[in-house]
Amino acid sequence: MKNNLIILFAFLVAFSYGQKQTISNETYDLVILNGRVMDPETMFNDVANVGVKDGKIAIITESDIKGKEMIDAAGHVVAPGFIDPHTHNVPTPFGQKLALRDGVTTALELELGVLPIDFWYDRMKGRSQTNYGATASLEAAREMVLNPNYKTKDGALINDSGIQDETHLTMAWSKGIATDQQVEQIINLVEEGLKQGGLGIGYTPGYMVKGARSEEGIGAQKLAGKYGRFVYLHGRFSGQLPPNDGLTGTLQQLGAAEAYGGGLVIAHMTAQTLSQTKQAQALIDAAAKKGIPVKSEIYAYTYGSTIVGADYLQPDNYQNNMGHDYKDITNISNMQPLTKETYEQLMKEAPLTNVTFENATKEDLYWALSYPNSMIGSDAFPGVSKSDGSLPIDWDTPYESINAHPRGAGTHARILKLVREENLMPLMLAVSKMSFMPAKFLQENGVPQMANKGRIQLGKDADITIFDPATVKDNATPAMGTLPSTGIPYVIVNGTVVVKDSKVLKDVFPGQPIRAAIQEQKTP
Repeated sequence: MKNNLIILFAFLVAFSYGQKQTISNETYDLVILNGRVMDPETMFNDVANVGVKDGKIAIITESDIKGKEMIDAAGHVVAPGFIDPHTHNVPTPFGQKLALRDGVTTALELELGVLPIDFWYDRMKGRSQTNYGATASLEAAREMVLNPNYKTKDGALINDSGIQDETHLTMAWSKGIATDQQVEQIINLVEEGLKQGGLGIGYTPGYMVKGARSEEGIGAQKLAGKYGRFVYLHGRFSGQLPPNDGLTGTLQQLGAAEAYGGGLVIAHMTAQTLSQTKQAQALIDAAAKKGIPVKSEIYAYTYGSTIVGADYLQPDNYQNNMGHDYKDITNISNMQPLTKETYEQLMKEAPLTNVTFENATKEDLYWALSYPNSMIGSDAFPGVSKSDGSLPIDWDTPYESINAHPRGAGTHARILKLVREENLMPLMLAVSKMSFMPAKFLQENGVPQMANKGRIQLGKDADITIFDPATVKDNATPAMGTLPSTGIPYVIVNGTVVVKDSKVLKDVFPGQPIRAAIQEQKTP
């Protein structure tokens, strides 16, 4: 139970290229030569040399330049560092290592979020290889209010494995129904998180279908409108039949967004809406045309990862509404498909057991991935040790020792492989979905520093991913879920090389916080 609790709550970036740069005698900190430079905002797409100085892109030119450190990127794409808006591996060194091998330079915990915000950022400072950030978690606020035995130590939070055992977490956040007074307390805690610089609000009613009141989601959206931020939504329902279809869950929060403002992201939309995916995207497009800042986010697999006790995996929903069976759920600890008997046993004895589960069809998934307005999120999940079921934290954890959903290791390389092998979408669009699109959404919804991310332009942050379009691929499989991606030999974070010759450099921590304006700092 201890390790499963850990696992559960660990899921708890202007200048155009109109003019060529002239030759410079300056020596840059880092120079990238001969690469195909791709910038999704300006659509620049040409072979050029890039010079980096003081963590910023200082020059993009066809002329020869020199640097203290040189990378020959001939035959490779020089892209903006990938931004993963939906990962639950942000705090763990092992998770960061996997993300870096997959080209991620900015890892954000936006769906579940964390609390308290200031404490989480304090703990991340100076020990992150990627840029990092998080939303204020409504789910965590529910635990704080509904669990009278919940305890903190030095402001302990719900999303930090180092102190998880000391907080006495229960399932109160999932099943408890708040009184009017408790709803107010929950919303006040979330607002405190926004004042402390939380990027937005993480809201996951899909894990508390029979617990969370509609007033909580409405209250979250009111806060998003008030502070000019956003709600990152795991919708209340997963399914394709009435009365609890995924489209209804999308509509529920979209209505609040239209009424009260603020941005909205529909997380892993295909896993929620299934055969209704095209209708859901049409709804999102129509709302966006009316000025509602809403986007869909998609992960690159037809199956997801969660806890066996998730509301949407109950037989009346998973089998009757989502069209699957017990055998489509796999226990990650032993990689065995469930039966009616093992499902019922786990629900009774260990409802937080980490599982994978089939959801969308390949047809619906590929359509949503390639749709011009959707963005990519991995929904990376930590996995468990094959030997003792513990959460993989240590940087040196052997890849082969962990059972995990492959999306934590292979999402971005998988997209690039699908572009090459199945012509899923144009390469520039794929790069945009994994960099510029999430940066632009965040920039326009309360996080102005993201104007410097997701772009290869002069003066922007030197977050850069270099990949070989002819060989890049994901290697993680259901059986070997943490095998790192290949074909991404260099990853640069804020001007510092973190992946060199396809190896993550140990004890290199250039990651910086991605954080909204701080209006209230907690008093020590």
